[in-house]
Amino acid sequence: MPAFSANMTVMTRAAEKAARGLVRDFGEVEQLQVSRKGPGDFVSAADRRAEEVIFEELSRARPDFAFLMEESGSRGPEDAEFRWIIDPLDGTTNFLHGIPHWAISIALEQKGEIIAGIVLDPVKDELFRAEKGGGAFMRNRRLRVSGRSDPTQTLFANGDARKDRGKFFKRLDAVSTHYPFFRRMGSAALDLAYVAAGRYDGFWEDNLQPWDIAAGVLLVKEAGGFATDIGGNSNPVFSKSILATNGAFHDSLKTLLS
Repeated sequence: MPAFSANMTVMTRAAEKAARGLVRDFGEVEQLQVSRKGPGDFVSAADRRAEEVIFEELSRARPDFAFLMEESGSRGPEDAEFRWIIDPLDGTTNFLHGIPHWAISIALEQKGEIIAGIVLDPVKDELFRAEKGGGAFMRNRRLRVSGRSDPTQTLFANGDARKDRGKFFKRLDAVSTHYPFFRRMGSAALDLAYVAAGRYDGFWEDNLQPWDIAAGVLLVKEAGGFATDIGGNSNPVFSKSILATNGAFHDSLKTLLS
């Protein structure tokens, strides 16, 4: 079994505690779909509750660490050496519609570098985790990116088209002339975890925030893959876009997307 650090244990415990509440709330969403108001407000409250659970757990265990969170923004000491980057519910639209594809993402940053990350899919009971220099794992099974190199056998994921539909469809058209198969599953954290696990050969998306991808980028790199922004920047967490691949298609996709 792999040896995980004390910080990884703390992260995992916090995510699993928040997951119990989210799974319970997810069970209520189906009942709310038939109401005129819908489950929107209920899901927003569930998101905030999960974040507060994670914040409380991590604050108790590591009181000197800072936080960057989707719902609450920055909290904690500004000069902290370590910072947690947290998305308590990645895939909110899926959760809102009762689709069982969403995750909790927690990353740990040290002086601007991501050194640990987890992506927990509570519905499927899959915990993806990685530490810098220690490899990537799903539970205790080592992860490696896919070995596929035949373009006709690839499967890529891409993300949201809301911000710039014209650019999105132009890129999709360019890529699909070479690579025929795509999925849009609605959770960037899980898309990156799936690249790390060899399920996807690559993933790209624009208009992202650090909490969407911080943990996933480390997963991909520790699984032997490549992760940059779409322009090729090797540190994509704060650059608003992501291109992650098994390596075989990275330059080709970067060219097509650019």
